[in-house]
Amino acid sequence: MTANELRQKYLNFFQEKNHAAISSASLIPENDPTVLFTTAGMHPLVPYLLGEKHPTGNRLTNSQKCIRTDDIDEVGDATHHTFFEMMGNWSLGDYFKKEAIDFSWEFLTSSKWLNLDKNRLAVSVFKGDEDAPYDEEAYKIWQEIFSKNNIPEARIAKLPKKNNWWGPAGLTGPCGPDSEMFYWAGEADKVPASFNDDNDLWVEIWNDVFMQYNKLADGSFELLKKPNVDTGLGLERVLAVINGKSDNYQTELFSGLINKIEELSNKKYGIDKETDKSMRIIADHIKAAACIIGDDKGITPSNTDQGYVVRRLIRRAIRHGRQLGIEKKYWTKEVAEMAIAVYKNIYNELEKNKHSILENLDKEEEKFIRTLEKGLIEFKKISIADINGEAAFNLYQSYGFPIEITEELAQESGIKVDRKRFEEELKKHQDLSRTASAGKFKGGLADSSEETTKLHTAAHLLLAALRKVLGEQVTQKGSNITSERLRFDFAYSEKMTPEQIKETEDLVNWAIIANFPVVCEELSLEEAKNRGAMGVFDSKYGERVKVYTASKLTADGTPDINSAFSQEICGGPHVDNTGILGKFKIQKEESSSAGVRRIKAILQN
Repeated sequence: MTANELRQKYLNFFQEKNHAAISSASLIPENDPTVLFTTAGMHPLVPYLLGEKHPTGNRLTNSQKCIRTDDIDEVGDATHHTFFEMMGNWSLGDYFKKEAIDFSWEFLTSSKWLNLDKNRLAVSVFKGDEDAPYDEEAYKIWQEIFSKNNIPEARIAKLPKKNNWWGPAGLTGPCGPDSEMFYWAGEADKVPASFNDDNDLWVEIWNDVFMQYNKLADGSFELLKKPNVDTGLGLERVLAVINGKSDNYQTELFSGLINKIEELSNKKYGIDKETDKSMRIIADHIKAAACIIGDDKGITPSNTDQGYVVRRLIRRAIRHGRQLGIEKKYWTKEVAEMAIAVYKNIYNELEKNKHSILENLDKEEEKFIRTLEKGLIEFKKISIADINGEAAFNLYQSYGFPIEITEELAQESGIKVDRKRFEEELKKHQDLSRTASAGKFKGGLADSSEETTKLHTAAHLLLAALRKVLGEQVTQKGSNITSERLRFDFAYSEKMTPEQIKETEDLVNWAIIANFPVVCEELSLEEAKNRGAMGVFDSKYGERVKVYTASKLTADGTPDINSAFSQEICGGPHVDNTGILGKFKIQKEESSSAGVRRIKAILQN
């Protein structure tokens, strides 16, 4: 089965179960400052999981592109990825545990769908703790299914929160116990009678999350008024399982990239463990970097936030290319082209933004070569005897000099770098498993406080004003909104003049003084596009969306489209009219990354 066939089968199955297929959201979260990237399919749906009505209905399905950096150091084995696709289905206050588990079992084992060997499946449920009780309901549902299919009950494991609890996507928001499904990737005649989470041959393929709780800012949990179901099936892992492969990197989603790396390095995959690890890291990291840069809200390499992640991914890939003996200059774009070819018909923004992807990879290679040259000069200044963990960290922090290269050079002189001390120093300064702003900001999409809602609405007015002042080529590239301020990134290649900044600020304040009603309408994507609403229009499913319009009203109470100040597709919280926002003040305009400017602004009473 091909990846496209698997993806479509999943969508078809849930559409037969009355789920509406929706598009993948951007990899860059719309208004959540507590995470850097979209980490799961549920992330863009947080407002609806908290009770807001979704314009397409209360049963949804899609394949969401995701980025996770919390286990970036695990990449290199057969199953971990930075970029991956999460196929999901949601019940927004509709069905719950019984139906969700039954759907999962049917799709995995029915001869009409995936037809997986039932005897190679195992599951886990939440064992309970001080926050929430043991999930006896899920256990009993699985117990009945396993009994009917002569599967040992010992393959139903009760595991703690670190294994069987999902969410929230940020610091606060919907979350709950989950039930995970595993497939035995070892030999068919050696399937254990019981499930052991420490055995890597049990590969997690699906996760049914039962959203029963809302985590609050103080760390406590409250029950949701309407529980939801959020499930996730990893495309890469299931594709490998279906095709009888224990290595995800041997599927079509990676084979083209691996072949290109073999060609560049003159080495073969599948022969040497360390070579395999480096090839997997290169394939994964370049693919992830290409997808982030090529997103319609694309992020380019930099030293902060998402840009730092992109930089780290590219440079780690280059370093592993060096270990493989790749000497060719500007080679990462050749691997990226293979990744674009894999996804261009599914996520057409990659083909559309191909030039930007390849150009940024070339630039980052060039910068990294200069970084290595500077680092080598500094390395030679340090006495070999003084190359300890702290010195290694200083080389890394000040010059971007990778610890692995420091270790290689020290090893040539018979010196072993204190890696543990280096890791301790690194942990003090950076933590890629969280956003740079985690704990620093209070809000996000899950925080619909009055101040956050005001600033979110102001961000819509700001984009409209920027397009009026700078031209319609301006598009939003990302935002970070808290209850104190908004940070807004937009595509524009030049520094704004003081006059342009003032004109933009004045326009937003004019829209506030005009006291425009902010009206939400549910429209088809085509209607929204014809109306001139801002948004991404690459959906294949014809779903309905929410469009928020700030404008005068016509006699029948609908927005006067001809005089609309702002129209945007959005799912976040908004004020009822612009007049309550107060005074809009731009505090700073600066570069965010190549071709992207950033505005920081506040609202004053």
